[in-house]
Amino acid sequence: MNKRLHILFLCGWFPSRVSPTNGDFIQRHAQAVSLKHKVTIFHIISDKNTKKTIEIDSSIINGVETHIAYLKQTKNPLKKGFLFFKAYKSLLDKIDFFDLIHLNETFPFGVLSLYSKWFHKKPYIISEHWTGYHYPNSKNISFLQKKIIKIITKNASFVCPVTNDLKKSMTKLGFKGNFKRVPNVVDTNLFYPIKKTNFTYTITHISNMINEHKNIEGVLRVFAKIEKQVNEINFKIIGNQSDKYLSFARKLNINLKKTSFINQIPHNEIAKELQNSNLFVLFSNYENLPCVILEAFSCGVPVISTDVGGINEFFPQDFGYLIDVNDETDLFNKIIQMFNGFKADKNKMHNYVEEEFSETSIANQFTTLYQKTLNR
Repeated sequence: MNKRLHILFLCGWFPSRVSPTNGDFIQRHAQAVSLKHKVTIFHIISDKNTKKTIEIDSSIINGVETHIAYLKQTKNPLKKGFLFFKAYKSLLDKIDFFDLIHLNETFPFGVLSLYSKWFHKKPYIISEHWTGYHYPNSKNISFLQKKIIKIITKNASFVCPVTNDLKKSMTKLGFKGNFKRVPNVVDTNLFYPIKKTNFTYTITHISNMINEHKNIEGVLRVFAKIEKQVNEINFKIIGNQSDKYLSFARKLNINLKKTSFINQIPHNEIAKELQNSNLFVLFSNYENLPCVILEAFSCGVPVISTDVGGINEFFPQDFGYLIDVNDETDLFNKIIQMFNGFKADKNKMHNYVEEEFSETSIANQFTTLYQKTLNR
């Protein structure tokens, strides 16, 4: 029987009162691991609204002990670094013995992991999701930051990018480590196929609504053309402040009775929206491995996505189509093809996600790495 370990999740991104949905994919990784181990979560973030120098909020979230330190905002980088370190030590005083650190976001939180390894003999592994390692975004990584990241990855027992494509981008930058791909997790008990109750063909887009990243305007231009050819079709645009694109939609003469702009919704409602969709569309300029594509698959919903990042590593051929970045003509044509009779094997899609990305699958993958780390 595998020993139940105590894993400290040290998170650079995590949902908080400052940013309620930031890093929710990391929270889901932690919840998956908690099926087999005790998990404690640390997150530290600056908060312009806190009056205390350091304010610690401790709670149990979905069964996981969670500690978030809110720091008084400062523009002084030295003072900010000191406060982060002080908050980290205060958080460590709140918990008992733990076996290892599971770091999420290599920089800057990896500096705290180095401290715990060098001074308290606590090994660590890294999960990495950051799109900033991909060119041309990688040009924004400073020389000093690169130097520090090299030390952090070299000292990690394992570096776990969510895709091999992300691994390539990291190694091109000179970051060496013991790489082992571990993808994002999907709650397959929440995301599963249903018999669709809405009989109008529905196309859904869910994202962070950042145009430079997700190309929302490109999606809307294609939708405007499609609705002129197809009558019985609805579009749903879901995400934070999606209604900021209403004026752009009006310029395109999009029928707002057929196109809905829905602001950020809870995760369980995302499942309902996908379950009642016929097609999910993502037209991003860059990505790693979007959870929402895997969640669509788990609901038995086919996907059209741009072929960016590591998406093609987890995209079976009969689950939809991959297209080139900014190719609005191909997006239009592929949507029409889907509308005209693409048949998805819903059970096959759900079973694929269950085997590869379920909480049990991801927990088992991390458990293997934890045991290898501690056996060294």
